[in-house]
Amino acid sequence: MTIKVLIADDQAMIRHGLRLILEDQPDIAVVGEAADGAEAIEMARRLRPDVCLVDIRMPKLDGIEVTRALAGPGAADPIRVIVVTTFDLDEYVYGALRGGAAGFILKDAGPALLIEAVRAACNGEALVSPSVTLRLLKHLNATRAVPRGRARQSPQLSGRALEVVQAIARGRTNQEIAAELFISLSTVKSHLSGIQTKLGVRNRTEIAVWAWENRIVESTSE
Repeated sequence: MTIKVLIADDQAMIRHGLRLILEDQPDIAVVGEAADGAEAIEMARRLRPDVCLVDIRMPKLDGIEVTRALAGPGAADPIRVIVVTTFDLDEYVYGALRGGAAGFILKDAGPALLIEAVRAACNGEALVSPSVTLRLLKHLNATRAVPRGRARQSPQLSGRALEVVQAIARGRTNQEIAAELFISLSTVKSHLSGIQTKLGVRNRTEIAVWAWENRIVESTSE
């Protein structure tokens, strides 16, 4: 299956860079580019891509308005939207996720995370940049009590798997985890798959939520 992607950004250089990254993958094809929010909505409804990559700050309509129009509760035929931005502001994160975004990725997060986010969105999952996830979860940890009976639960996770969980909860990417633990990238991915199965979660963001809720990173958080 080829994942069809629409890119919406008012900077031609950014659109070109994203296209090069995505089209280097055998399972991803860019079907269109939009230079403003209104054009993004029109093209998305006409081309019906599997995933839209949308910048926050664009002429005519901003990325959050585009997200609401294409993926929000009022969308008649929702399309998966990932917000890709340089602006790491809480108001943008919350606005995008409340608007129905399937991901929130910073432009400096790197090609691997961008590709992972596109594939996750196509599979009905959500992915948020690790640094953003870390900040949100620290806020969650500080303001919400851990439900009784859930703290420090580690269902059949090995010591190495728990190390991977802790690294994810601290906002590490797969490449950073591999370097820190002196293991291969494929081994990290294998651990992730096993952890998701054992915890009954769908993606790394939910792994991080579980870790913070159960105080798995309490002694190692940054």
